[in-house]
Amino acid sequence: MLLDSASLYFRGFYGVPDTVRAPDGTPVNAVRGFLDIIAKLVTDFGPDELVACWDDDWRPRWRVDLIPSYKAHRVAREVPDGVDVEETPEALVTQVPIIREVLDALGIPVVGAAQHEADDVIGTLATGQAHPVDVVTGDRDLFQLVDDAADVRVIYTARGMSNLETLTESVVVGKYGIRPQQYADFAVMRGDSSDGLPGVAGIGEKTAMTLLTEYGDLDGILAAAADPASSMKAPMRARFEAAADYLKVAPRVVEVVRDLDLPTVDARIHAPDDDRRATLEQLSEKWGLGGSLDRVRQALTTGR
Repeated sequence: MLLDSASLYFRGFYGVPDTVRAPDGTPVNAVRGFLDIIAKLVTDFGPDELVACWDDDWRPRWRVDLIPSYKAHRVAREVPDGVDVEETPEALVTQVPIIREVLDALGIPVVGAAQHEADDVIGTLATGQAHPVDVVTGDRDLFQLVDDAADVRVIYTARGMSNLETLTESVVVGKYGIRPQQYADFAVMRGDSSDGLPGVAGIGEKTAMTLLTEYGDLDGILAAAADPASSMKAPMRARFEAAADYLKVAPRVVEVVRDLDLPTVDARIHAPDDDRRATLEQLSEKWGLGGSLDRVRQALTTGR
């Protein structure tokens, strides 16, 4: 099971009241919410291995160089030679180091990669595995990883933790009329305002689906647009011609990386040993983690 960590701790932050605080007054709603999410996932899906995938760079420069508007509306402060600061509530910023500390004490490995997003870490770890993989996220971009033959599913959290949606190939087809392998091209054409991707003007989800059904993939669509003998109508050709510069770079931005050189970690789920138990007791007392930490410990011990 691969966790899109930021997606989940943001959900925890907004799903648990900010009145939930540590004894010293530090907000811990995101910490407790994230722990409760992990406890539910491990209990309900029973993974043998668990990895918290991390945004070491939430807005990689190489993606911005290709499309300058990429996530630009979410930048609080640009860092020319480093990672831009994302616009994030201060009450959440203070909790991220606590989350890392608790994950470490629980023995859940955190894996990130320089100049890459958690999506890329997930894409790499989900590729070429000899066993089933569940990707947990609220991000539709990861639908491109769904693969029945490789036994890769997405557990989609957008409708809430009490209404999780398990995406297989047939579910993706039912939702969008396209196969998961076509999803990246679909997203390129449709665009995504939440990521600052303009898409192709005049192309929404229905039109993108129709084009992919007829021509197979973006390359096939562009070939048809360039071929005067194809069945594509002149107004549609004009849309793709106008978006030519965007379409040269957008696929690389939207497609998740699947070949990162990542460290080898022990992701097997197991009960905390004596040293970790002592550390967890200290963290629980310091941060007031109470039942949330108890539930995740119980899940890691017996939930699979």
